Amino acid sequence: MRYGPGLLEEVLRRTDIVQLVGKRVKLTRRGQAFWGCCPFHKEKSPSFKVENGRRTFKCFGCGKGGDA
Repeated sequence: MRYGPGLLEEVLRRTDIVQLVGKRVKLTRRGQAFWGCCPFHKEKSPSFKVENGRRTFKCFGCGKGGDA
């Protein structure tokens, strides 16, 4: 099944990435971003950043990142 060219952009625009990630990761707000422990590797200090404005996530420990 093929989707129209703007569907992915529309889904990303409507997705609250903080709410989505927050279902699995405990996030704490620091300024405009939210931080938590990375779900991709074990860690004790939060290095996983989620930004609603950019609709992105990034782990500064393991390097994984992307969008909703």
